[in-house]
Amino acid sequence: MVNVVCPLGVGAHFERWGYDADKLIEMDWYEDYKTSDSMTIHCLPARHFSGRMLNRNNTLWASFLFETSKNKIFIGGDSGYGPHFKEIGKMYPDIDLAILENGQYNKQWQYIHTLPDQLGKEAVELNAKQIITVHHSKYALAYHSWDEPLKNEISARDKYNLNLLIFQLGEVNELNLNQ
Repeated sequence: MVNVVCPLGVGAHFERWGYDADKLIEMDWYEDYKTSDSMTIHCLPARHFSGRMLNRNNTLWASFLFETSKNKIFIGGDSGYGPHFKEIGKMYPDIDLAILENGQYNKQWQYIHTLPDQLGKEAVELNAKQIITVHHSKYALAYHSWDEPLKNEISARDKYNLNLLIFQLGEVNELNLNQ
């Protein structure tokens, strides 16, 4: 079984699912885990709550940056907009690819989900060379139409001059990162 890298507190779930405790690497924000000579995983801030119903916020919510000698890939997770995007962009300049949330938003959830007018700001503050959006076009959790996030990302692309990678639903695509 391979190692699992996760935020603090999440390892207990993996143990319950049968993973060996010695294969779990739990990380706090700003901790790094060197998987090999060629890759480091950075655990970074994200803003969301964890847990459901009455059992909330017992684990850390996080984003991750995967760094090799050739590429930096940021996975923003499910996060509301905040100063952490600018901070991450300064700490890790020249992010090659940022995978950012774009969907299932609501004004009342602005602290835990990215609103449409914030997507472009996040991308600019991260200074990411390429952007892929996720967390949209699957099911209705929020009160917007299923394709509204896709329309919003086109607006953000045009307004902020983003290199936004847009795929057809179900399309398989090879990323063209630094080789």
